[in-house]
Amino acid sequence: MKPLKLIFMGTPAFALPSLDRLKLSPHRIDALVVPPDRPCGRGRKVSIAPTKAWALKYGLEVVQPEKMNEKNFLNWLKKKRPDLIITVAFGRLLPPAILQLPALGCINLHASYLPAYRGAAPIHRAVIDGVESSGVSIIYMAPELDAGDIITQEKVAISSLDTAGMLHDRLASRGASLLCSTVDSLAIGQAARMPQDHAQATCAPPLAPADEHLNWNHSAIEIYNRIRGLNPWPGAYTTFEGKRLKVWRAACSEAAENTEHKQHPGTILAIGEESLTIATGNGTLTLLDLQPAGKKVMNAVSFCCGYRIEPGSCFDQD
Repeated sequence: MKPLKLIFMGTPAFALPSLDRLKLSPHRIDALVVPPDRPCGRGRKVSIAPTKAWALKYGLEVVQPEKMNEKNFLNWLKKKRPDLIITVAFGRLLPPAILQLPALGCINLHASYLPAYRGAAPIHRAVIDGVESSGVSIIYMAPELDAGDIITQEKVAISSLDTAGMLHDRLASRGASLLCSTVDSLAIGQAARMPQDHAQATCAPPLAPADEHLNWNHSAIEIYNRIRGLNPWPGAYTTFEGKRLKVWRAACSEAAENTEHKQHPGTILAIGEESLTIATGNGTLTLLDLQPAGKKVMNAVSFCCGYRIEPGSCFDQD
């Protein structure tokens, strides 16, 4: 097997296991492409992408184009003459001029079992939707988002206790292994190619601020799935007495999901030793870990004691 010359394009921590595995493979990562550094957070401090920090640690060349069709960037890429371009959670579409450049094409590791959950937030959306499985897919890149032919893919189960963070780590690890075996297959000319069934495609658009807000009129299981689907980022929230309250952890049993009550959704029905029970539009939900604005995460009982909350109190309905 002839070792391949690779250009890797990726940004967040999801791409790090893939970089680690490729570094140990016979193939060579010649350079890393990441978006420009941006200010973020309350202090608007400029931070570098996890992948850029990884590349600097190992002395790899890093290129950060503003746009993928910049003339200088395209000229640089042509001079590199990569055998293969790999994207993992890169967040940008590649123009035809790049897609046609490498001899073996451009491939992408996507965190879903395509054609399901095409888009920017497949992990969050899968958990929020309460589906029982997701997966990882390696595809040839196409001009359309996540619509390229499938090389290989693998299903991954989602348990009812999984958070988005747990699924993220599992898919990142599985995806890294699948990516490395795929690169080997491409190197020896034995990679498969299967068109996606576009009629079965579903979308996973980026999270919006409205996705973070809990609606107590929804069912207990819907609210529970949203809480775990937004953990550890960006976090689900409700409001109490006009102030934002993050909800990090909850529990929902089948019995609780079917529990009937006559209280207004959002009403605190009971306070236990380590939890509080909330009325929803269908069933009841147990809240475990909460975080008032500007405070640390605390268990539900500490929150009730600190804020003098009793059964009958109600979370706000915006």
